[in-house]
Amino acid sequence: MKRREFLSLSAFGGASIIASNAVDAWAQTAAGRFEIEENSVAALQDAMKAGKISSREITQKYLTRIAMVDKKINSIIEVNPDALAIAAQMDRERRAGKVRGPLHGVPVVIKDNIDTADKMRTTAGSLALVDAPTPKQDAFIVSRLRDAGAVIIGKTNLSEWANFRDNDSISGWSGRGGQTRNPYILDRNPCGSSSGTGAAIAANLAAVGIGTETDGSIVCPSSICGIVGIKPTVGLVSRSGIIPIAASQDTAGPMCRTVADAAAVLTAIDAADGGDPATTGKREKVDYTMFLKADGLAGARIGVARDYWGRNAVVDAVLDAALAAMKKAGAILVDVKFPNLRKFGDAEFLVLQYEFKDGLEKYLRSRGSRWRTLDDLIKFNNDNAAREMPYFKQGIFESSAKKGDLNSKEYREAVETCRKYSRDEGIDEAMKKHNLDAITGPSNAPTWMIDTVNGDCGSGYVSSSSMAAVAGYPNITVPAGFTKELPIGISFFGRAWSEATLIKIAYSFEQTTKARRKPKFLQTYA
Repeated sequence: MKRREFLSLSAFGGASIIASNAVDAWAQTAAGRFEIEENSVAALQDAMKAGKISSREITQKYLTRIAMVDKKINSIIEVNPDALAIAAQMDRERRAGKVRGPLHGVPVVIKDNIDTADKMRTTAGSLALVDAPTPKQDAFIVSRLRDAGAVIIGKTNLSEWANFRDNDSISGWSGRGGQTRNPYILDRNPCGSSSGTGAAIAANLAAVGIGTETDGSIVCPSSICGIVGIKPTVGLVSRSGIIPIAASQDTAGPMCRTVADAAAVLTAIDAADGGDPATTGKREKVDYTMFLKADGLAGARIGVARDYWGRNAVVDAVLDAALAAMKKAGAILVDVKFPNLRKFGDAEFLVLQYEFKDGLEKYLRSRGSRWRTLDDLIKFNNDNAAREMPYFKQGIFESSAKKGDLNSKEYREAVETCRKYSRDEGIDEAMKKHNLDAITGPSNAPTWMIDTVNGDCGSGYVSSSSMAAVAGYPNITVPAGFTKELPIGISFFGRAWSEATLIKIAYSFEQTTKARRKPKFLQTYA
């Protein structure tokens, strides 16, 4: 697929890349010498505070890097033509003594299923929404990011419709954006559905990113791309203005290179929203950066979800080393088994299909799209099959379109099954029985080759994300190690609203192991 027009240099408009004849002179300045690769949010803030570099200059560096590097991985679906202007405004505010918080002037990328009321499109990667009216307002979390001073530098590619179009899909592929690649080994898949955000943050194309998850869509691409991902409790972060799959499981969350960065982002986007009833319960504002404790593993009781061991020897070896590191740091490890682990999978899929039809059609109507129903989108895809379905079809669309409303007995029974086995007789029971602070398991197996014939077909795939996803409970993935240049992540999950505890444990693990390393953009593994 040809490179999209909005990633050509002309797409930057007034924010054009520094002309080549000026690069040498600019490189002699302090800003020119400042390195953005692997720099944290705190480091960027310190540099801006000290006057070493401005937000506009940081943003320019990321735009330049996108133009130079993203041709390898195809993670950015669109850049924000106003990014430099927004950054310049943040600089003016800083000079006037106004700093909004840790994200002030910091470039962020967001997934292309999150509404922005600006010059960028919101399409979920589908050609059907390319010409849809611009959203009337920003998604609530976008407003939160803007209020925090973040510079939204662009939108990221994704598995089309957040990987809920067909069972034989290819993660990281969309009709609008093409195929995103894994920055560690380019012929490997980045996982999905937040594929572009995971790849972009791993490749240092922005400081931090936002993904969304229904089941695995933050955890999997974060772990497979060697970064930190936080899938919050459903209701911690607003879903208003996010193209939905399932109200019972959908959430947005940070995807960052460090736990500290993810904690800063989560602090910014955690807020009650009247437009999303799930967020409006009794709650206190939390600064998650206060839980970045290097000794957070000491005395922590962590359940080891042994059901996920024995499926992949490579993963077992990496996770066993991670457990040894936790134990050395003072954690108390308790083996945990989930006898009901396989009892909610079919029910989950039923719930997702019912809620997808209901939620998506409401979104399409509110957006003013000429495609108002799932049947309309099915017809669009059939009419544009050469562009929208060259590799896989739309089986999930078709099965979801046949579902009834949310009063269906089948739907209500499936919801109860999910809650019973993921919550009551799952995470909640295990944590109470063993007096646990968190549960741990593998986030991923080594990623698979991109395969346009067979779709996603990872060998020995293993992930512990589903139970927390179905329960609507929080999950954090952190880099744990590598095999043959490919990242392996470890997950920490627990009860609803336990983000602070999980961040403390995840940060301590990260500081103990320091497993992350930046990608090499290898063509293939030899």
